[in-house]
Amino acid sequence: MPKTPSDRLFQLVHSLTGSEKRYFKLFAREGEGGDNKYLRLFEAIERQGSFDEEELKRAVYGDEPIESRKYSELKNYLFEWVLKSLQAYDEKTSIDYRIKSTLLGVRALYRRSKYEDALFWLEKAGKFATQYEQFTSLIEVVNWKKQVAYARTDIAYLDTQLAQLEREERDFRDRQENLSAFRNIFLRLLVSLRKDASLRSEEQTRQVQELLKAPLLQSPEKAKSHHARVYFYRILSIASYAQKEYPRFYELNKTLIGLMEERPDLLREDVSEYISALSNTALSCGLLNKHEEVREVLKKFRSVRPNTLDDELKIHRQYYMNQFGLCIAQGDFEEGLRALEEHRKEVQRFSEDLFRKNTFFYQYFYIYFGNGDYEQALAYLNEWLALSGNIERKDLQSVARILNLIIHFEMGNTLLLESLVRSAQRFLKKEERMFEYERAVLQFMKASIRAAGKKEENQAFLLLQKQLESLYELAPERPMIELFDIRAWVESKIRQIPFGEVVRLRYRASI
Repeated sequence: MPKTPSDRLFQLVHSLTGSEKRYFKLFAREGEGGDNKYLRLFEAIERQGSFDEEELKRAVYGDEPIESRKYSELKNYLFEWVLKSLQAYDEKTSIDYRIKSTLLGVRALYRRSKYEDALFWLEKAGKFATQYEQFTSLIEVVNWKKQVAYARTDIAYLDTQLAQLEREERDFRDRQENLSAFRNIFLRLLVSLRKDASLRSEEQTRQVQELLKAPLLQSPEKAKSHHARVYFYRILSIASYAQKEYPRFYELNKTLIGLMEERPDLLREDVSEYISALSNTALSCGLLNKHEEVREVLKKFRSVRPNTLDDELKIHRQYYMNQFGLCIAQGDFEEGLRALEEHRKEVQRFSEDLFRKNTFFYQYFYIYFGNGDYEQALAYLNEWLALSGNIERKDLQSVARILNLIIHFEMGNTLLLESLVRSAQRFLKKEERMFEYERAVLQFMKASIRAAGKKEENQAFLLLQKQLESLYELAPERPMIELFDIRAWVESKIRQIPFGEVVRLRYRASI
């Protein structure tokens, strides 16, 4: 059986930003001069939308006979060469690399007994490392100072400075451990909430509450660096969202954004956390109907300068997720459709392997449903339901089952609806707790299937409306009912007007 060609090189090339690709081409031409097979292969990969090994061979060799071994060597060499160009690129653009490069310079000078020069470069490295809170590098700087003093037999320096150097080393280790502890709490909380942001399980709720009892989270003073303070507010903000404390979620995110914007130098180095904080700020504003503030956050997204391809992806994803969310909240489904088309054009610059379309399935469905395009809405809902092995957002997976019933009801698929109700019931029973609103919808669907006519169906709708209004007042039920505005859908059926119109009317009434 022939071996499947590796697409590692293809994936690496397509992960580069535009500026990184331009840098590589200059790097390659300087290294080899003029046209060469390595550059031809790189440019052929760059042009490809999807990986095709035979097409790449033809682009490099044309009609020449191809030796498999030589082609493999060419790919391996190009992979290594791309990595070297990225390292050179990062040395010019990344503070982290500049610090590491400076410390390598210290090592080179030390090995040649250029101690005064080594100390000069150590001061330079220490200045950068202090500004950017690179505590591991700061520990290395301290150790080099001791090493240089020892090599020079500078007893006077050691006599006066050793105690200070030891204090600095302990302080840097303490700050690094403090930052690591905050990061670990954040990651544990993130994993828990990605499984189910609605805290459906009592065990999950208990785990989150235990995390929040950590001594480090009792005061911002426990954070011993800027980065640790960022984690402090990120942890509390996403926990407050999970616990449905939306005003606190809003305030914490405003504080977090202010904290981050105080250090533009750090944002120029790494904007990934800032992108996430902007997204949560937009979400918190939407939850409190502060929609003008959402628009302000969307403007900020457009002004963020990405450092990596991952940053570009995050900015695109979070901008459009919040843009779609705003359109859905306001019932402006026509604007949502326009934004969706704009999003589709922009996303073409990302490879399919990098852009996760499934993160948008819920909003694609919602926008098409709001426009009355049930065929397209169902198409995306089916893609969503077909996702397997996905542990993220069990609350959304549960909502998808409810939406599946609603859209088939809208399309008049009565014969299919009965089996879908049974399937949804089985799925929801597997969860540790079924929400009362889910139980009410299942009961309504069963009643609508049995209804002899429009009168009985309307009575079933009126009963469901009454149940939902009552459940909406209960804290655990409200977020689930709000994920899809099922109250607006029920009202649209009772009043016999489009769903989108009801959402718009309800939005206007709320402001």
